[in-house]
Amino acid sequence: MNDESQNKMGSPTPEELRQQVERTRDELGRTVEALAGKADVKAQAKEKTAAAKKQATEKTAELKEQAAEKTAAAREQASEKATAVKEQAAEKSAELMEQAAEKTAAAKDQAAEKAAAVREQAAAATAQIREKTAQAAQAVKDKTPEPVQEKTAQAATQVRESAARAGQFAVDRTPDPLLEKADRVAKAARANQTPLLAGGAVLVAFLLIRRGRGRNK
Repeated sequence: MNDESQNKMGSPTPEELRQQVERTRDELGRTVEALAGKADVKAQAKEKTAAAKKQATEKTAELKEQAAEKTAAAREQASEKATAVKEQAAEKSAELMEQAAEKTAAAKDQAAEKAAAVREQAAAATAQIREKTAQAAQAVKDKTPEPVQEKTAQAATQVRESAARAGQFAVDRTPDPLLEKADRVAKAARANQTPLLAGGAVLVAFLLIRRGRGRNK
C-alpha cells in the first residue's frame, strides 16, 4: 500500500520516512559499534604490544643483571682460586727451600766432621810415625859403636855441605819462577822435616854399619 501510494504520488509518506530514519539509525548504530569494536581491538593490540615490549625490556634488564652478577661471582671465584694457588705455591717453595737449606747444612756438618776425623787420624798417624822413627833412630844409635856414630855425623855434615853447595849452584842458575815454586815445595816439606831427617840418619847409620861389618869380615 505504501509502495503503491509512493508510486502513485511520487513521494514517501511520513510513515515511510520514519521507517527509513529508523533503518538508517540502526545501520549507523551498527556501524558505530563495529568501528568502536575495531578501535577497541587496535587499542588492545597496542596495549598488548606495549606490555610485551615492557616485559621484554624488563626481562632483558633482569637477564643482563643476572649475567653481570654471575660474571662478577665467577671473576671473584677465579681471583680467590688464583690467590690460593699462589699462596700454596709460595708455601711449597718456602718448604722446599727450607728442606734444601737443612740438607745443605747437614751435608756441611757431616763434611766438617769427616774432615776433622781425617785430620785427627792423620795427626795420630804422623805422631806414630815420628815416634817410631825416633825409636828406630835411638835403637840404631844405641847399637852403633861410637866410631861409626862419629863417621855418621861426619858423613851427615858432608852431605849437608854438599847439598848446600849444590843448592846454591842450582839457585844461581835457576830462573825466578822456578825458584818461587821450589820455595813453596820447600815450605811444604819443612812440616815433615824431622821424620825425613831421622829416616835419613837411620839409613846412613845402617849403611855405615853394613860397611863396617863388611870390612871386619
